[in-house]
Amino acid sequence: MSISESSPPVTPLYGRMAVIGLGLIGGSLAMAARHRGLATTVVGFDRRDSEMHQGLALGVIDEAATSAASAVANADLVVIAVPVQATDAVLASIRDSLPENATLTDVGSVKGSFITSVVQIWGEVGPRVIPGHPIAGSEKSGVASSNPELFAAHKVILTPGLNTDPGALARLTEFWRGCGSEVLSMSVSHHDQVLAATSHLPHLIAFSLVDTLAGEKDNQDIFRYAAGGFRDFTRIAASDPVMWRDIFLANKTAVLASLDHFTRDLAHLREAIDGDDGAALQQVFTRAKAARDHFSKILSGQAYLNTMTTQQTRFRASPGGTVQGDIRVPGDKSISHRSIMLGALAEGITEVEGFLEGEDSLATVQAFRDMGVTIEGPDQGYVRIHGVGLHGLKPPRGPLYLGNSGTAMRLFAGLLAAQPFDSELTGDASLSRRPMERVAAPLRTMGAVIESQEGGCPPLRIQGGQALKGIDYLLPVASAQVKSCLLLAGLYAQGETVITEPAPTRDHTERMLNGFGFPVTREGAKARLSGGGKLTGGAIDVPADISSAAFFLVAASITPGADLWLRHVGVNPTRVGVISILKLMGADITLHNQREVGGEPVADLHVRSAPLTGITIPEDQVPLAIDEFPVLFIAAANASGDTLLTGAEELRVKESDRIQVMADGLATLGVTHTVTADGIRITGGGYGGGTVNSHGDHRIAMAFAVAALRATGEITIEDCANVATSFPDFIALATQVGFQLKEESV
Repeated sequence: MSISESSPPVTPLYGRMAVIGLGLIGGSLAMAARHRGLATTVVGFDRRDSEMHQGLALGVIDEAATSAASAVANADLVVIAVPVQATDAVLASIRDSLPENATLTDVGSVKGSFITSVVQIWGEVGPRVIPGHPIAGSEKSGVASSNPELFAAHKVILTPGLNTDPGALARLTEFWRGCGSEVLSMSVSHHDQVLAATSHLPHLIAFSLVDTLAGEKDNQDIFRYAAGGFRDFTRIAASDPVMWRDIFLANKTAVLASLDHFTRDLAHLREAIDGDDGAALQQVFTRAKAARDHFSKILSGQAYLNTMTTQQTRFRASPGGTVQGDIRVPGDKSISHRSIMLGALAEGITEVEGFLEGEDSLATVQAFRDMGVTIEGPDQGYVRIHGVGLHGLKPPRGPLYLGNSGTAMRLFAGLLAAQPFDSELTGDASLSRRPMERVAAPLRTMGAVIESQEGGCPPLRIQGGQALKGIDYLLPVASAQVKSCLLLAGLYAQGETVITEPAPTRDHTERMLNGFGFPVTREGAKARLSGGGKLTGGAIDVPADISSAAFFLVAASITPGADLWLRHVGVNPTRVGVISILKLMGADITLHNQREVGGEPVADLHVRSAPLTGITIPEDQVPLAIDEFPVLFIAAANASGDTLLTGAEELRVKESDRIQVMADGLATLGVTHTVTADGIRITGGGYGGGTVNSHGDHRIAMAFAVAALRATGEITIEDCANVATSFPDFIALATQVGFQLKEESV
């Protein structure tokens, strides 16, 4: 599916446009074309003469035709805007008059029947036949209700075929854009399936519900005392009965599939009510609430999963600014992921405070809901998980979408490798380019059956019902994600699973498993556990994420006069590389009120500005700061002398090639540097402004926002939408402490 959006054209796209059918949609489209200068002449035809005459009088059309055939003669664009069951007769009437080079489209909500009609009339679907469907409407009808703004800020779906003329498609796309619409493209079959579920089925239910209640003997009281929700839901039952009769018959196959699915689910709800099964009801209701909330976010361009549109944003960071204040950054993303995963697999209730409500973490929540886990929230960082036990997950209805989260995909791979059902893991475009063989290969050694795509990238397809066995595995590269993946698989494996690290990595999984009552032992570089135990739910307090705090640690370090407190930050020894490296460079960072919360060390960080000096970063600190290097590169650019990073090949397979993408941005700003295979040398000093591309990498976007504090010119950062994956409140907190930073939609 693809998306298009732009401004109206300067000159008309079509000379003569014919609209057959002057109801609300046809009339509004004709009027929009005239008002917006999209066609030189708009001619209309309707089987009712009164509609055509009124259309002329209201300025909806320029000319009224005496027949459909005469309307399309010499037309460049022909729009069929009649009820779907009337399409056959209209197409037959224009068969001999339709110009060879005219584009033929329609506005109906069923595309398969339109294509069938075209084939019946012409024997084939020509290259200029492009079915269309504007997702817009009103309870009003007739040409008198025509509104040239009806399609503004609404979606229009085009369903081109494999042989569609690219030029004709481009012009029709521009036409709909000129009406103010957002243009999407999908296949005919997919369109009819989607609309059956999202439009046709709700209309069917609304018609049926109102008809049922109208037949009750106390129907007057039912309707008199109905609340607003009933009114809003049943509003669509006031739609044109004839039109909807035709739609249901035309899209019969897809509607029946959705109706059968809904009927089965409704039967399960009836069983739950009849059997006093409150847990089953709550599971459905919480899943439905989450889905509805998610739908609302899609409409506002905020959802973690948005297959219909991509809300692109850029940052504009003005030079200068201050860094002062006392703040708490969002909860740790790594711990948030694991709290949901282990809470879902535990027996009993798990309550989580401080959960990061970012897109990556929300994707993990939704994935477990899709596998039958009841999860309440999140509500201001609070989540309540009704665990199902290690063997209580249910088969998901479709692929599990994990957004931009490599952590989630790698951990889920281990967790799902031992389930009795098949599963598929997918993600966004960025995640779909990230290597997953590093987890798939050792999981296969344990007995898992996993298929990846070309280059070992997602989607991952995992075959269920496999008996796993423990392994003794030496990680080729230090990776907490791979280690955690294998430990989660080891929960289900026969025997002992032993993971040996070449260098220390974050140990949140080991700590949390022990906290849930599943013993994991550490012996130097080895982590080991034996399968066959159980997890018990409890309470988790997620500390503030040190990876998010890192942007403010660097910001305060490089900004003259800065004085900043960061509260309740997780200072796990496997995560404090950023603090150690900054201190080696001369940063003034002190830890206060050090304590342990839920098995994780926590402290308040106080950071003040200090002159930084370039260093050779110790390689033993690299795994402990692997996610923080983008902003550490900015610290290096503000230090005196050279900073050398080596042993950081892992940076090249993150959300982007972070070494090269950061180097490209530094070059734009005028920072002297040399890229190597496993790192970079950066020469500190002043730098200017410019436009840099984050390539959808949230940490790179935020790093260059920090850079602007010391730049001599504005820094524009493109492709920043994914900042919401890890730090949804970054802009607000940054401006609160003194950044001069704005976000704008593209």
